[in-house]
Amino acid sequence: MISSKEKTENKVYDFLRWTEKWTKTDMIYLFKGVSWLTLGNITSSLASFLLAVAFANLIPKETYGTYKYILSLMGLLTIPGLTRMAVSVTRAVARGYEGTVTLAIKTKIRWGLLSGLTSLIFSGYYYYSGDTVLSIAFLITSIFLPFTGAFAMYEAVLNGKKLFKETAIYNTSKQIVSVTIMIFILFFSGNIFLMIFSYFATETLLNLIFLKITLKKIPLNKKIDPETISYGKHLSLMNILNSIAEIIDKTLLWHFLGATPLAIYSFALAPVFQMKALIVPVSNIAFPKLANVKHNIKKNLLVKITKFSFVLIIPLGMYLMLSSYLFSHLFPQYIEALKYSQLFSFMILFIPFDILNSYLTAQSQKKSLYILSTANPIVKITLLFLLVPTYGILGAIITLLLVRLFNTLILLYLFLKNNINIATEKNKKILGN
Repeated sequence: MISSKEKTENKVYDFLRWTEKWTKTDMIYLFKGVSWLTLGNITSSLASFLLAVAFANLIPKETYGTYKYILSLMGLLTIPGLTRMAVSVTRAVARGYEGTVTLAIKTKIRWGLLSGLTSLIFSGYYYYSGDTVLSIAFLITSIFLPFTGAFAMYEAVLNGKKLFKETAIYNTSKQIVSVTIMIFILFFSGNIFLMIFSYFATETLLNLIFLKITLKKIPLNKKIDPETISYGKHLSLMNILNSIAEIIDKTLLWHFLGATPLAIYSFALAPVFQMKALIVPVSNIAFPKLANVKHNIKKNLLVKITKFSFVLIIPLGMYLMLSSYLFSHLFPQYIEALKYSQLFSFMILFIPFDILNSYLTAQSQKKSLYILSTANPIVKITLLFLLVPTYGILGAIITLLLVRLFNTLILLYLFLKNNINIATEKNKKILGN
């Protein structure tokens, strides 16, 4: 006799199979992956939300702005540490080259030492400039930078093996522990040095713990892909301009307007990035499958992405309606950020097109990726230098939206061009035979 649980599971299974007529996607695979990663991201978002409430109500805007400025510069300091190596490792594991993992971790640590050295140079610079706060902060980060990213390689292994449940559990656990410790520090101290130390020490230690658990639980074969390290370096090289572009908005706001406007800007972006975190798992789940795609998928993939974008109009509308209540009741100190956050929220309609980026990366389309990773940052940096000095926070928000639109257009161009080339090569082989 079939139990009620089995009946429910059968109904869900039948429904998902039925939706495949509309989505043209393996909905069972997608549901399993998305359900776990989304559940993990929901939990992480709730933890981040509580942390945001603590930041908004327990420390001054200037302290929070300084904290965000220091964290934003991490994007610059981590550049020597091969920031995109994990993407290459995910691709290698998905293709069966699991022995590459250990080699990649050792490589990241070696290169990460340069990140630590760079942080020490920043510390010395601020010390001689008379800014002891930033000097001590970068001295603290120099200790952890060589190891934090390398130990986080467990996520690349889990994603490559399509173990999204484990990814969600580990990352959610890490987020809850980190947020709990940070809220404790904010409540009893609010000392910025403790905040910085807590952030990096917790992240590094938990990454190490989960890496050891992952490598112990999952036996990896000895197959090594000779291209993975090289491809990881290529991806990291491509990401240099983007890493610089990621911090330029915060750096310009810091230097032209100060710590308080930067804090307001950060709060304007935060809720939208939390919504983005709930959507991004689709790209992560698609990546392992895209790594093994050998045929032309132009038509189907674009149709799916377009439908996905239309679906996102619903959460966008909900945020526009509820954000006023959110800021006025929970972040009253940052009510100025509301109008900027509502404007920036339209960014989520472009998120589904990130799947095209995943496709180009999974297929190792280096030329297209170099074009993408060069054009986008140049446009962003140029617009920021033109708009932020004149329009401040509004100029930064407008820049982010324009860059998102530009990114979508160039992704579409590169994807369509790539598939035309694939079709041409296929026809040549057929004619050749």
